[in-house]
Formats: sequence, C-alpha cells, structure tokens
Amino acid sequence: MRTLLLVSAFNGLTQRVWCDLKEAGHEVGVLLAPVHDDSSLVEAVEAIDPELILCPFLKHRVPEAVWGRYRTVVIHPGPVGDRGPSSLDHATLDGRERWGVTALSAVEEMDAGPVWATKTFAMPEVPIAKSALYNGPVADAAMDCVAEVLRMVEAGEAPKPAEEWPAEVEDTGELPLLRRTAFEIDWSAPATEIARRIAAADGAPGAPATVGGATYCLFDAATTPENHGDAEPGTVVGVDTDAVAIATGDGTLWVGYAATLEKKRGPKLPAAWVLDTRHAPYLRVPEALAETTYERDGDVGYLTLRSYSGAMHTQQCRRMTDAVRKALIEDTTVLVVRGTEHAFSNGIHLGVIEAAQDPVAEAWDNIRAIDELCVAIAEAEQLTIAAFTANAGAGGVMAGLCADVTVAREGVVLNPYYDMGIFGSELHTWGLPSRVGTDKAEELLGAKLPISAAEAARIDMVGELGPRDAAEFDGWLRDLAQRYAEPEAYASALAARESRRAGAMPMSYYQSIELAEMARDIFDDRHGFAEKRKAFVTKAAPTETPAKIRF
Repeated sequence: MRTLLLVSAFNGLTQRVWCDLKEAGHEVGVLLAPVHDDSSLVEAVEAIDPELILCPFLKHRVPEAVWGRYRTVVIHPGPVGDRGPSSLDHATLDGRERWGVTALSAVEEMDAGPVWATKTFAMPEVPIAKSALYNGPVADAAMDCVAEVLRMVEAGEAPKPAEEWPAEVEDTGELPLLRRTAFEIDWSAPATEIARRIAAADGAPGAPATVGGATYCLFDAATTPENHGDAEPGTVVGVDTDAVAIATGDGTLWVGYAATLEKKRGPKLPAAWVLDTRHAPYLRVPEALAETTYERDGDVGYLTLRSYSGAMHTQQCRRMTDAVRKALIEDTTVLVVRGTEHAFSNGIHLGVIEAAQDPVAEAWDNIRAIDELCVAIAEAEQLTIAAFTANAGAGGVMAGLCADVTVAREGVVLNPYYDMGIFGSELHTWGLPSRVGTDKAEELLGAKLPISAAEAARIDMVGELGPRDAAEFDGWLRDLAQRYAEPEAYASALAARESRRAGAMPMSYYQSIELAEMARDIFDDRHGFAEKRKAFVTKAAPTETPAKIRF
C-alpha cells in the first residue's frame, strides 16, 4: 500500500511506524508538514498521490483539501472522546490511572473524526517524564492502532463514530492547551505532587520554579521522603554529581536537569550546573536518578547506565567509564551493560556542547571521553553483554556494538549512523563491520536511516530479541546472562569473541583513525557540524523533507 506519513518531525514514533511499514513490504514515504503553508502541503500530497495518509505525530490541522480527497488517519495520544493538544500533559497532571491512543479520521474539527481503532493502557504508578510516556506505552498503543488501521483499509472496512465505541476511559472531552504557567511549582506542595507536575511538563513547555530568587525550568525529577528540618521549601538542601535536592512542603525533590528562565528558556543542562549549589551538602541521589547502578547475581554483574534523553556529556562519560572498569575487576565472568527502560544512549551531549563557553573544546573532550567508555567495553576480559533497553542512535548504537554479545527489546529503533556533519567515533569502524560485514556497514552508515531491532537481528547487528514489556525483558535478560555464565555457553561465547577480535587491529588503531577524522570535523568544521548541532539543539524546523525519507 502506498502510505504517506504526514508528520511534524521524524521522531521516535514516526521512525517506528516507518520501519514497521517498510519492513512489512509497504511503499512508504514521509512528508514533514510545512508550518502555516497549506498550499504547499496540498501540492506536495497531490504529487505523492497516496492510498493512505497516516499522521503519527502531527501538531497542526490537516487542510480539508487533503483529508477531503485522501483517506487521512490521525494517531491521537488520548482515548476515545479525548480532544486537545495537551492530552498527555493532562493525563499525567490529573493522575489518570488509565489512558489511551486513538486512530481517527481527520475532519474539520481536530480529534473529532470517526474512529478506526483505539488502545488503552495503565498509566505508570509513579509518574514518568512525558517523553518517556510517549516513547513507551503511548508508542506501543499507537503501533497496535496503526496495525488495525492497515488491516481495516486492506479489508475495505470503515471507521465508526466515536459514540459507537465503548468508553474505556471515563470523563473524557475537549481539554485546553496547557502553557508553561499551568505547571508553575508551589514549593509548599508535597514532593510527589511537584514531581508529577515536572513529569507532565517534560520537554515542553517545562515546569517553572523560583529557586534562590531566580526563575528556572526544572526537568527529570524524583523524590525521597526525607524532610530537612527548618529548611524553607524551595531551598537547595543537597547535591550529588549532576542532581540537586530541594526541600518541599513534604519530602525532598531531586532534579537532574534545569534551564534558566528569563525572557526565554535557556538550554537544558545538568541541574548542578544551573542552580546555585555552593553551600549545598552532599546527599546521595535516589536510585531513580542515579547515573550508574551495579548489582551482582552470582557470576553475573549488571551495570545500568542512565542518561537523561540518552545524551552523555564529557564528565558523565568519564564516570561511566570508571563504573565499567570497576565492574570489570569484580570476580564475575559476565558483565551486562544496559540502559534504562526509557533511554539507552544517543552518544555525545550536543546540548552541553552547544552551551559550552568553547563548544569546539567541549565537543573534542566529549568524543574522547565516550571513546574511552567504548574501549573499556571492547577490551574487557569478562564476557560482555550490551542490552538495548530503549531506542539508541549514533554513538550510543556503536557503544553497544563494542560488547561481545548485543541484545535488544522488541520495538526498539536503532539509528546506526552519524548525521550531524561528523565522521563518527566510538570504534564504529570496527564494531559495526565486525558484525554485519563491510558492505552492509557502509550501506547503513551511508543511508542514514533507522532500522528496527527486528531488522537489526535479521542482519546480525543484534544477536537476540527480548520481550517488549520492560519487566519481562529484565527477566529474559537475566535468564540469558545466566545461560552465558554456564561453562559450555561461556566457552563458546569466548571463542566467538576471539574469532571476532582475531581479524581486527588493536582498538587504538580504529580509535586513532576515527579521531583524526573527527578532529577535522570538530576543529575545521568541514561538514557543518556547528550549524547542524545548533539547529538540532534549538529544534529548528527543517525547510524541507530530507530526500532519504521521501517517496
């Protein structure tokens, strides 16, 4: 079926739909909807002449000249009956126990068309950031809805009015757009309620708060029950690495990221870099925000690396490298390196680089620091297993490929390439070809397109796929690691590793070649790294749809 994805951005969900349709044999292309330019949008759609238009992520109304002529289905992040642009914000802020996703026909009124499919899900008991909610339960439900839409279209079935669908979620209706002022923080409230507010405002518009007489936006929150004596709510009471603890009306709020907020919001940076922590004592950060956690189960060690939105800055990479090296001196035989349910890694931290006083120096430091993390994994004596627990891109993918065994959760999307005006590092000139072969590696790096974890497994970039459900995947991963720790499987895996390494040069060889190329990209800016980085960080809208994802 000739299917057009009409979207505002080629984001995680759009990529997942694109991969799924393409790998299922559909003819699929993407059109980034131009803002406030209906005529060019209509002209572009008419030139494509699709059989079906899917809108998995569209911020703007579809013009009648499109939906009136072409079957157009919008994937709305709310259950049947819900309408409005801030659905997920409201769902988290209101403490909803259940929410959903609905596929409905585009009509004149937004989110008011007949319904093709809907899927509900339980909201997390502890609120999670809106971005994590969107890329997790929402994306999973959206994929089910997309599959049902395709089935119905191919079967010649039609959607039904919303009134004919059972109300799986009560009290839905049209909800207003929530602007930043709706998320203002009152420090006299309990920490748990403040954390919910920050989670609902995650990414955009951000939750504004006054701390130490200045105004900020806060992100990436967790709580602990401790109170701090006579500390005034809103006072910084502790710091651990990048995270900052703030007293509230009941309990302690920890924030991992913050941004200044004057006339406009500044860049999102580690909270301890933004808030005044000069007189704050050391407090241990809660595990929910811990950068690394390590646990041992017999002969297997499990090291979890946590990065906000998958970006890893220089000091963070160095600390993670230290954590890997420490884990490798344990008398275990297998080390599992994994991300969290919500993020694996996308490589270097473009936001921190762009905000640095000397972006060139910071970029160079960041690349060398993440390289050391990759080398630590690639040269380990223990058998290493990397688990793609969530989407990954660029250097994050390559870091995972440095392990002896690489596995992934179903539904994960990988972007195994560099698309920011840089050659790339992270031992990718060894890690990727050693798994998929030189020709396929060149194809992946050159095409600069996402692939699903299933496709990655088909081409041997990933060894095995585990369940999509996060808890089930954790159990599956533990079983797999324990199997590898058994003598026969362990010996076989070591032999496979030696075979992989036997045909390779020393890791320093690949690192040297890559850094030589990266030096030219960073210091000489030969391919526009500075401009592309700035556009990415500021979320500048692309002027046109990249040719690689068009029809």
